[in-house]
Amino acid sequence: MKKISVLHIGKFYPPHNGGMETHLRDLTTQQTKAAEVNVIVANQARRDESCVMEGVRVTRVARIATIASMPVCPGMAAAIRGCPADLVHIHMPNPGAALAFLMSGHTGKLVITHHADTLGREVLRRFSDPFVNRLMQRASRIIVTSARYLESSSELAPFHDKCRVVPLGIDARYAAGTDKVAIELLHQEFGDRLVLAVGRLVPYKGFDILIRAMKDVDAKLLLIGAGPQHNALAALAESEGVEKKVALLGRVENIAPYLASASMFVLPSLTRAEAFGMVQLEAMAAGLPVINTDIDSGVPEVGIDGETGITVPPGDIAALSEAMRLLIDRKDLRIRFGEAARTRIRAEYTGELMVARTFSVYSEALSLCPQSESL
Repeated sequence: MKKISVLHIGKFYPPHNGGMETHLRDLTTQQTKAAEVNVIVANQARRDESCVMEGVRVTRVARIATIASMPVCPGMAAAIRGCPADLVHIHMPNPGAALAFLMSGHTGKLVITHHADTLGREVLRRFSDPFVNRLMQRASRIIVTSARYLESSSELAPFHDKCRVVPLGIDARYAAGTDKVAIELLHQEFGDRLVLAVGRLVPYKGFDILIRAMKDVDAKLLLIGAGPQHNALAALAESEGVEKKVALLGRVENIAPYLASASMFVLPSLTRAEAFGMVQLEAMAAGLPVINTDIDSGVPEVGIDGETGITVPPGDIAALSEAMRLLIDRKDLRIRFGEAARTRIRAEYTGELMVARTFSVYSEALSLCPQSESL
């Protein structure tokens, strides 16, 4: 039986760091067992490059500029046109890819994963909304990563009937390990009472709230990530008198030892710009209790209050501080939440489940007749 051919179009692809990039790699590498898979993304450089990575043909199209986080790749439409496929899967938001696909005239069935709404960027949206809307209308099916995000998204409301919820999943190969030497070294350097947070240092992540909340917590915060707020967060830690409790570690290639060493993981996001929180899956897979926030996205849908951790109101310093104190002092609670977190990942958020659910959406899309695609 002939394998179906699938063309994925994304923004970037690993080794470029990012949640969408990690998801794209995990999804496509597992899809190679049942499909012929190609990926087209922007390159970091001003040249085209192509290679095969873990069975996936990855084409990186020359990028000449970036506008409001959108890579500008004049050759993208031609690359899409030159890659026939039964089905095209575009990962949004990515207005440049949307325009390139429409310009390409590709005839494959179209599935979109709507990772997040486009927040802000009003000038760009005046230009991009018309053709992004056309893309959404052209799609046979739209994948959304959580029911909570689907129900709260004004962008998805006109297309609700053709949306399908497929949560992200974690590939077990990238879950935390148990390097005892690395764990011991981290404990020697930072102590045994460790709070871990990971993410780009940008406002919506809420790391300023987390640093302020550390004032009344007898623990050490390890904050992994780089970004424009680095200096401001370092200054905040000093002004709040918690500089000895906070370690800004910058970019870390392998977070597995940190996950294995920490007492808890905190995802203090302030807005639904945190659409899912892929790193939360990694923490839960490592058996960590998670403190997250009650935002209109998949974040509190994945990590459940009172079952796998604690959910607090976004921006509530006192509630966040209280939750961290409770977990740092209650080993029994950390163990119970951590075991439940690992169990939840295995039951609902594995890479295998994500791939199977995605193929189910593909089957729907491929079986649709042209008249039914306006649903």
